[in-house]
Amino acid sequence: MSEEAGSPAYDIRKILKALPHRYPLLLVDRVKSIELGERIHAVKAVSFNEDFFQGHFPGQPVMPGVLQIEAMAQAAAILGIETLELAGTGKLVYFMGIENAKFRAMVEPGCLLDLHVEFVQKRSRVYKFKGEASVEGKVTCQVEFTAMIADPPNA
Repeated sequence: MSEEAGSPAYDIRKILKALPHRYPLLLVDRVKSIELGERIHAVKAVSFNEDFFQGHFPGQPVMPGVLQIEAMAQAAAILGIETLELAGTGKLVYFMGIENAKFRAMVEPGCLLDLHVEFVQKRSRVYKFKGEASVEGKVTCQVEFTAMIADPPNA
């Protein structure tokens, strides 16, 4: 599925159905394209109004690298949930490991952060992904990570 006639593949309403995340930790604003079982291209609109900019860093606001990784993980979760048709089941996608994280450039307020994530390996409940974040074609972060799909913890 890809963007057609100016309409995103997944708008915020569909993202909210796929992910349990909510403000202030929802870090995916739009899905531009998704190829189930393969890859996703999502976008995070980075605004000065984000809570983390108040302390990271005053006078020189920079999006923390770990939040870039979290944004890619959320994009991967959408890819996994949609690929496995788990939306609405209550299943959650949990980080298991982060490898080879590299931060290449700063992300400042006013940017559109492109999130490209693809499956690397698929096993029954454990999945490995490769992700790259960029702003206007310039890579800001690269990472490989492992996640698992599980039932939510008992309340």
